[in-house]
Amino acid sequence: MEPDENAMEVRHLRKSFGVLKAVDGIDFELKQGEFLTVFGPNGAGKTTLIKILCGLTQPTSGTAKIAGFDVTEGNVEMRKEIGVISHATALYADLTPVENLMFFARMHGLSQPEEKAMKVIDEVGLSQRRNDRVRTFSRGMLQRLSIARAILHDPTILFLDEPFTGLDIHASNVLKEHLKRLHNRRRTILMTTHDISCGLEMCDKVALQVQGKFAFMENIADVNRDQFESMYFDAVRDNQFVMEIGS
Repeated sequence: MEPDENAMEVRHLRKSFGVLKAVDGIDFELKQGEFLTVFGPNGAGKTTLIKILCGLTQPTSGTAKIAGFDVTEGNVEMRKEIGVISHATALYADLTPVENLMFFARMHGLSQPEEKAMKVIDEVGLSQRRNDRVRTFSRGMLQRLSIARAILHDPTILFLDEPFTGLDIHASNVLKEHLKRLHNRRRTILMTTHDISCGLEMCDKVALQVQGKFAFMENIADVNRDQFESMYFDAVRDNQFVMEIGS
């Protein structure tokens, strides 16, 4: 993929669950190496958007291409291009980091699985805990190991769904530094988060998703932080009001 090519192309994307419009006509594109942070209140459809782009759920209508592949086709080659990190780690608690990553390496059909596992464990700073059971890890360590799992097969595109959930300040800062290094390697990243500070600091573009739509999307260089924070907190407050009325 050339640097000026689109890593993601999303056009008129929609996903409905009955009368609920989780994703409602979203349009955007990201060039290779760009970092988009998507903010939004709970229930805005951010996780549904990521699931569609990862090929985990089918859109109701519209199109999306990831690394040039149609997300609806279940292409194995597309899956080689993406890694996913979320608050759900997808790790096996009774295995060690090495055992976990060797398992995922074999799933990806990678050669030299132990060597590749050790390499990414070292990259995320967990070498000294490589033989400990994952159930003994802190939340921050689990997220670092999740990064290792997600980059094991060297994907060009990363999806991060609320990666800072449940982390203390120190763990958040450590995770942020790891994500910055991944971005510096020219990976394309789409992240959803409620963390204003981390989300705005790392991205090239920022979007606000409200009731399934992108109510705002702009290059970070053109964003007034105070105005954006006000817009975001207004959206969260209005969403809470709607939820209280409906309950």
